[in-house]
Amino acid sequence: MSKNSYDYKLRKMESFKRLINLGLVAICLALEIGVFTYNWLTTFRYSLVEPLRNFYWNGHVLEVSIYGIILLLLANMYGGMRLGYLKNVEIIFSQVFATLIADIIIYAELSMMAFQLFVPKVFVFMFLEQLVVVIIYISIANRIYRKLFPPRKLLLIHGERPTDEIKGKFNSRKDKYKVTMELPMSLGVEELSRKIKENYENGQINAVVLWDMTDQERKPLLKYCYEHSIRVYMMPKITDVILLGAEELHVFDTPILLTREYSLTMEQRFIKRTIDVVCAFILLVLTSPIMLITALVIKLYDKGPVLYKQVRCTRDMREFEIMKFRSMRTDAEKDGVARLAQKNDSRITPIGKFIRMVRIDELPQLINILRGDMSFIGPRPERPQIIAQYVEEMPEFVYRTKVKAGLAGFAQVYGKYNTSPYDKLKLDLTYIENYSVWLDIKLMLLTLKILFQPDSTEGVETTQVTALKSDKKEQK
Repeated sequence: MSKNSYDYKLRKMESFKRLINLGLVAICLALEIGVFTYNWLTTFRYSLVEPLRNFYWNGHVLEVSIYGIILLLLANMYGGMRLGYLKNVEIIFSQVFATLIADIIIYAELSMMAFQLFVPKVFVFMFLEQLVVVIIYISIANRIYRKLFPPRKLLLIHGERPTDEIKGKFNSRKDKYKVTMELPMSLGVEELSRKIKENYENGQINAVVLWDMTDQERKPLLKYCYEHSIRVYMMPKITDVILLGAEELHVFDTPILLTREYSLTMEQRFIKRTIDVVCAFILLVLTSPIMLITALVIKLYDKGPVLYKQVRCTRDMREFEIMKFRSMRTDAEKDGVARLAQKNDSRITPIGKFIRMVRIDELPQLINILRGDMSFIGPRPERPQIIAQYVEEMPEFVYRTKVKAGLAGFAQVYGKYNTSPYDKLKLDLTYIENYSVWLDIKLMLLTLKILFQPDSTEGVETTQVTALKSDKKEQK
């Protein structure tokens, strides 16, 4: 098969793949909107409140359309439309969560229209119906998608480091990726280019992974793959992430990329601070009963202090005392050595496990936000001793302190608690370099989802800090 005919076949396949994806997702949304429409026409209007019984046809269409738009936006934001990309359980969870939020929003809207609260049970029954539809349909749709589109065959080109780590990441998604070949960078650019072309045209691979190599080694291979329309996956370096947020200028007859000395403008800082103060005050009032009960339970358990204060670093490495509900034994660091929480950490009390799981331990940080030590969204604040350990092997780690520390952040939403420090840095820099008020709002909404994901509260692996040495080489 010639290169042109193979390229055409691949492009056609990708278009077909996208069309099937959109079609399957559209059916799921249509089924859920259908459940809402049925309940709207048969239950909400006639059995609840007088003002909603006199809707005309246009009113029905408008109300169903409003619900459909809300569900579509939330499903897209939370990943419910990532069929074929996320795992089956992740897609179901994302879509169910999006549906729950959409139902809550429409419940509030209809209650305001009717000038009284709806009976909650009718919405509960509707949500349960939608839950059944989502679980059954997505399980079937995902199976169909996987059957039609097998995993993408990857050629891994790597440097001197062992490839177990990167292969482990791809192998965790065997339904989507399959590393079928490995070639070392030591073969040279010319030989690698020949092998890429040969295996791509024979259909042995349909994408390339570039990993653990210098910029000088990576550039010619990337250009070659781009020239021949071959898909490339690569893990960005720190400089790549910084350039992602660069502003493009056209002051001469050549493009210029500008990276600013200040990450956030004065206007952005003002709006961000306003949102922080308003939201923190509202949440502090709403959660005060929960905080009071938590404080009493912790005190009664072992008579120790309720709050745990610890020195952390925020913008420009300024130190402050972060406040949390104590989740560990009072002698957790009796030797004075700073250490991160680890998986199955014996220092965590039974009460501590629960409040960490449901994030109640973080609530006192609302006071830190009101004080101006932290923001709602930003890189998580680290202890000075931990930062010192990281900076020894990775000097760029201090880049995270170009903005104020946050209660939640990009690394918490798109990573895990036990994501490596180097990957956390790249995620946090992605946030810093692409900051916008909308991004903050989006991350706040996405944080609601991760509150229910247990893996985001796991401790780090014991080998994580020592793994920084291998991360250091990746930066080069």
